[in-house]
Amino acid sequence: MFPAMRVLGIESSCDETAAALYGDAGLEADVVHSQTDLHAEHGGVVPELASRDHIRRLTPLVETVLDRAGLTPADLDGIAYTAGPGLVGALLVGATVGRSLAWALDRPAVGVHHMEGHLLAPLLEPEPPAFPFVALLVSGGHTLLAEVRGVGEYRLLGRSVDDAAGEAFDKTAKIMDLGYPGGPALAALAAEGQPGVYRLPRPMTDKPGLDFSFSGLKTRVRLELEALGEDRQARADLARGFEEAVAETLAIKATRALGATGLETLVVAGGVSANARLRATLDARVAERGGRVYYPRPAFCTDNAAMIAYAGWCRLGAGQNEPAAITVHPRWSLEALAAVRAGPA
Repeated sequence: MFPAMRVLGIESSCDETAAALYGDAGLEADVVHSQTDLHAEHGGVVPELASRDHIRRLTPLVETVLDRAGLTPADLDGIAYTAGPGLVGALLVGATVGRSLAWALDRPAVGVHHMEGHLLAPLLEPEPPAFPFVALLVSGGHTLLAEVRGVGEYRLLGRSVDDAAGEAFDKTAKIMDLGYPGGPALAALAAEGQPGVYRLPRPMTDKPGLDFSFSGLKTRVRLELEALGEDRQARADLARGFEEAVAETLAIKATRALGATGLETLVVAGGVSANARLRATLDARVAERGGRVYYPRPAFCTDNAAMIAYAGWCRLGAGQNEPAAITVHPRWSLEALAAVRAGPA
């Protein structure tokens, strides 16, 4: 059982600036500022611009989340911030604010693994999954499968050997000139497409193992696109073919992971987990084997501080904290994390 704690979470790993409060009664407040408009004219995230905007936004966001909860900094029992993986400059902004606040308040602080935050996000829901389960994490920067036995008890089963699923969505959207952010725009176009017009490959599903590869799909889309011109329906059909290929590939590998581990619970998180076609495909395939899929609510699929606050609450409550050094990890393995032996109340 964890001692009573209220933890401030800070997220600044890429292009969202966020703050949240998590305590024994659950999530008390959270706020997110998206940098989408800032980066849209560049067609993607510009690291320097992202870092500068985090500097401008983060302290006011912390003040906002405290105001919404009716609290002051003195009411905090600990600070959690995203320490990696992510953009090094962006990570340093959140780590500096988190560490400085912890030092000023004489409170413990802990750096949280961004993907652990995503993995634990479904535990914020009213009906959370129970350990153990298989986690499928699908975002712009990561696609991986892991066996999860508890907080910090992760065994990597498979990962993308090239583009992550979200990265493939964004790059394919760019090829189709759909603007930024590309993933949602491509999904919207795919919703207008007809099923079965384009049957694109399901990469690496004909081979054993649980790794992924999505770079070839965007190349296939580029080749098909050259013959389409500006025919909107044909472009929508192609977008649907791409989306179906990604969704089915993820579903095939995820159910294969359930079979390999003997588990029946699948947790899906990360930005791509909000995709409606992926959810429908996963639900159907996992239900066929008598299992169940858990997702975070849409607001917690994308980067947010609620998941960081919760992960920090788990780790700080178990007595884990770190020296007052500002350290970030642009690359960081989930399997390197320490296990949390105590469980939430």
